[in-house]
Amino acid sequence: MTVLTHYRTCNLCEAMCGLEISVDGSKIIKIEGDKNDPFSRGHICPKAVALKDIYEDNNRLKFPVKRTIHGWQQISWEEAFTEVISKIKYIQAKYGNNAIGMYQGNPSIHNLGTSMNSPAFAKALRTKNLFSATSADQLPHHFAAWQMFGHPMLMPIPDIDHTDYMLIIGGNPIASNGSIMSVPDVANRLKAIQKRGGKVIVIDPRFTETAAKADEHHFIRPGTDAFLLLAMINTLFAENLIALGILAEFTDGIEILRELSQPFAPEKVEKQTGISASTIRQLAYDFTKAKAAVCYGRVGVSVQVFGSIAQWLINAINVLTGNLDREGGAMFTAPAVDFLARAKAENKFNRWQSRVRKLPEFLGELPVATLAEEILTEGEGQIKAMITSCGNPVLSTPNGVQVDKALEQLEFMVAIDIYINETTRHAHIILPPATGLEVSHYDMTFHVLAVRNTAKYSEALFTKAEGAKYDWEIYQELAHRLNNSSDTPFTAEPPELKLDMGLQFGPYSLSLKQLKDNPHGIDLGALKPCLPQRLLTLDKRINIAPDLLVKDIDRLCRYLDDDALQNGFDYLLIGRRHLRDNNSWMHNAERLVKGRNRCTLMIHSADAKKLNLDSQSIVKVSSRVGAVELPIEITDHMMQGVVSMPHGYGHARKGVKLDIAAKYAGVSINDLTDEYILDELTGNAAFNNVAVRIERVG
Repeated sequence: MTVLTHYRTCNLCEAMCGLEISVDGSKIIKIEGDKNDPFSRGHICPKAVALKDIYEDNNRLKFPVKRTIHGWQQISWEEAFTEVISKIKYIQAKYGNNAIGMYQGNPSIHNLGTSMNSPAFAKALRTKNLFSATSADQLPHHFAAWQMFGHPMLMPIPDIDHTDYMLIIGGNPIASNGSIMSVPDVANRLKAIQKRGGKVIVIDPRFTETAAKADEHHFIRPGTDAFLLLAMINTLFAENLIALGILAEFTDGIEILRELSQPFAPEKVEKQTGISASTIRQLAYDFTKAKAAVCYGRVGVSVQVFGSIAQWLINAINVLTGNLDREGGAMFTAPAVDFLARAKAENKFNRWQSRVRKLPEFLGELPVATLAEEILTEGEGQIKAMITSCGNPVLSTPNGVQVDKALEQLEFMVAIDIYINETTRHAHIILPPATGLEVSHYDMTFHVLAVRNTAKYSEALFTKAEGAKYDWEIYQELAHRLNNSSDTPFTAEPPELKLDMGLQFGPYSLSLKQLKDNPHGIDLGALKPCLPQRLLTLDKRINIAPDLLVKDIDRLCRYLDDDALQNGFDYLLIGRRHLRDNNSWMHNAERLVKGRNRCTLMIHSADAKKLNLDSQSIVKVSSRVGAVELPIEITDHMMQGVVSMPHGYGHARKGVKLDIAAKYAGVSINDLTDEYILDELTGNAAFNNVAVRIERVG
């Protein structure tokens, strides 16, 4: 046996953990953490080992398939490309360019070839009906960053390695490995805060895995984080705790924020949030007294009806206390490939609206909550054909049953994906790219969101199957054929060409060769202060009170009625994540899904008693849009009146070709989430305050 060692970055989540993979020929012997990776320091999570399962998965597609009356049939790439382009051009000629829609899922950004080449294909479609997982996740982060700092990707990152007080709101980094905060080995990094005398505080409707490691945890009613944050800001002003430091020289709107916060004294929001006034004041006081502090809010804050307001106010607290752009606070990266270097301040919002509900565009995309109705509603501009890329909107977007129904009635659908899943089963043609260990990798986006400045390139471990294609080959071929005649000579270019150029023109003048010579990665140092130079606002100043967000406070005030969020239902539903789950696309790996059923409804013991439920009960959970049945999990780790389901399950739909996932099918939380419950300012989906009823079954 000749065992060779391969080093690479795990691309399954944002953490960018370094891997050491031992192989004998085409056989993977073991996958371990790379102890010489300066960023991840040998840490990996269970998902990394499942890269072996993806590579060996018998359900993984490697060549194009076409859906026929006799089932799925393999076809040639030439036949696939010809039919896809022919149908796109036919439908656009008949109905107009906007009759084509495109949805890109979360994995798109985790693949170098897709992230660098899918935009050109989307542009070639010349349609305004572009959608992605962004508006089912982090859009409020981008919106607040754009409004305050001048660019959607200029998002401040917690300097976790140097902070003394970390306030985590609606985030569970021990389960997610960080998010909008690329941070491997987060448990030890949080422990290090405590070892140096600091504190970790978690605000969440669930006592999460992160809360269990924190110094304090406070339950909060879902959807009310903006009330808490405004009450904290009210306290900062009332107690004369404002201390911007050097930020005062280039920050505008302080007095506007003072006035806005006046109606939100801590006593005014106790009932809405479930957090006492004394606790709110103590949080504000402790935050300002720490040597360095950072407030971090993630998906629980983002996917709610006031997601954009909440993300704005989190940034505002960091500014008001002088904890933006300082060591131990919220800082900005200096990535090796700096695609912000030439960015310009420009309008990126509401340049057009969705046809049916008039929801606003942002960053060239429409909110995915409107996707189904754009397909189902007849009339000029109706979507007649869809392209999905690395995405599963049936399980990942609001009202999945309606999305399922919509996709079923399309005239044509093509999926760029490696599986026949809940969404791609509706496709007429599936174009599967080589994936995982067969492709090279550089994290274009997550180096921009990392808690240290790093750079790392991973070469492919295995050659792709003979006749298979890389994602960049697929996207470039499709874009070329849309823009040119099919007989025009064309050769796809690997993404390494642009990557090398980006590295050379970046702030460190690196090269691809240097990264290849350093397979463990290169540590480029801790985050450093960079303002106001790094700001991309026209005047190089922070706008702490942007007009669009300030005006949206009027909507928040309408929810001062304590029962407004309940909408007449008894409970509020939130999602949750498990370390071995990764949205909807890692359930076909036995090592990740085996064991105790994780697709349960978590409910507080007092609520279970009130509903006459025991640990063996099956319940029916109903919302405005649908109902599902699943077993319960009684736990005092839930806030009373709040229940929780995991995201990404629901694999029992007919036609799904995922053998292992089918054995652990579960039900989909997005058969309950409501496409009409949104952050109204941006259209981002609000998954974390869905009003539901619960009934015992049988």
